[in-house]
Amino acid sequence: MSLKKLIGCAIASLLMISGGARAQGAAPIEFNYGIPTADHVTVFVAQDLGLFEKVGLKPKFFNFTSGAPLLAGLKSESLDVVTAGLALTFALGQDIPLKFIFWEANNSAAEGLVVDPKSGIKSFRDIGKAKKVGAAVGTCAQVSLYLMAQKAGIEWSKLNVVNIAAPLLRNSFLSNSIDAGVAWPPYSLQLQSEGFPVVSFDEDYTPEGGVCPGLTAARPDFLKKHPEVGLKLVQVEAMAREALAKNPQLGVDAFVKRLGVTPEVAKATLERECCGRVPSFADQADPKSPYSMTSKEGGLAGKLKLASEVLHATKAIAEPVPLAKIQDAIEPAYILAFLKQNPK
Repeated sequence: MSLKKLIGCAIASLLMISGGARAQGAAPIEFNYGIPTADHVTVFVAQDLGLFEKVGLKPKFFNFTSGAPLLAGLKSESLDVVTAGLALTFALGQDIPLKFIFWEANNSAAEGLVVDPKSGIKSFRDIGKAKKVGAAVGTCAQVSLYLMAQKAGIEWSKLNVVNIAAPLLRNSFLSNSIDAGVAWPPYSLQLQSEGFPVVSFDEDYTPEGGVCPGLTAARPDFLKKHPEVGLKLVQVEAMAREALAKNPQLGVDAFVKRLGVTPEVAKATLERECCGRVPSFADQADPKSPYSMTSKEGGLAGKLKLASEVLHATKAIAEPVPLAKIQDAIEPAYILAFLKQNPK
């Protein structure tokens, strides 16, 4: 059977499952949902508006300082669904099975190199001047720093890299423990508002579309037990995006409430990274898009392959993740089913 026919069958099955679950009025599906402390605005808005409950889901949320400690929850099968960045590639490198359902964000749009203004670092090309650089191991920050050094012509081994997650960079700057760091949003823009400028964003030194996809994924065994959940999660994401587009203040309020940033930083983060810059479902379905989930070697597969090679080069994982394993982890059937249900 051709790939096109296989995907068509998968879509038909998903549509039948989703419709059946609604018709039966079954009890909400309870599950554990893990997210690192970052700008997961659509997840926050979905929580605030009760969108999970609207489609018959009942998640229990667990928060982590970064994606790396979230892996323990996946490995122990304590978490069923996760939304995170490149820590999920790190998970594949540790043989933790996952299915990537959709892009929730493109964190590269607002991730960048933050510096102490006294450091003399004016752009990523000056990264060699940094005495100590903060970047969390096994995350987008580490991958971005490696690609930054590569583009600047600096050997990775020459950098003094300190394993610090983005939410902790502020204290490290204030204590003079570091003079540069790679921060994901909203912490990049929070630091900038406090006098530690973002001198370069990821788009200056990474491939088109960046290498920091924010993905929603689930354990394959959980999806097998509850095959309707994948499509329901896409439906929740779609409703949250629509609500944000109509009222961006929802995102501002969610960031202020959950991440402790000011309204000004929250607004700047949304303007830099959110609505309009997040890959659409159509982009994710397009095999030619840099955000494609249907391309076998480009799009998301290509980004995750590059990320795994960098994680190997930085000794975060023992071996690069094989392309076949990455391809197997990407499951476009849910967004394709949603697009078939909601043609535009």
